[in-house]
Amino acid sequence: MSTRGAGTGPRRARQASCAALAILAAPLLGACGSSDFANQPRPAPPIEVTAQVGGDHVVVSPDHFGAGLVTFTIANLSESPVRFTLSGPKHAATPPIQPGVPANMKLDLPQGSYQASAGQGAQSVPVKVGPERTSSRNKLQLP
Repeated sequence: MSTRGAGTGPRRARQASCAALAILAAPLLGACGSSDFANQPRPAPPIEVTAQVGGDHVVVSPDHFGAGLVTFTIANLSESPVRFTLSGPKHAATPPIQPGVPANMKLDLPQGSYQASAGQGAQSVPVKVGPERTSSRNKLQLP
């Protein structure tokens, strides 16, 4: 009685199943290095811009910055309600701001020249929005 060849059936079946698995897995692994992955850069972090509205003047600080998301914090230092207005490539205005009460306005501003004003008696001031700010990709601890 010879034991030669006994057990080759299960071994061959195992080898065949491993080969079939390798053939099926090869296309899946080939897709891992695909260059079609859309990796969009993160937007620039938002910046804070302050605006003070007096009886006859408006002060915006800073008055020039890069395009992107901007939060205006407006302080009404006059004695009557005012509407803060930003005019230019994008137009926006606040509802009436009561005296002594701050207001916020969040805008995604494109590049261009703007005028900030508040009411009839206050002189408008120029605000310059430059090219888009750089991505926040490498900035740590941002929300």
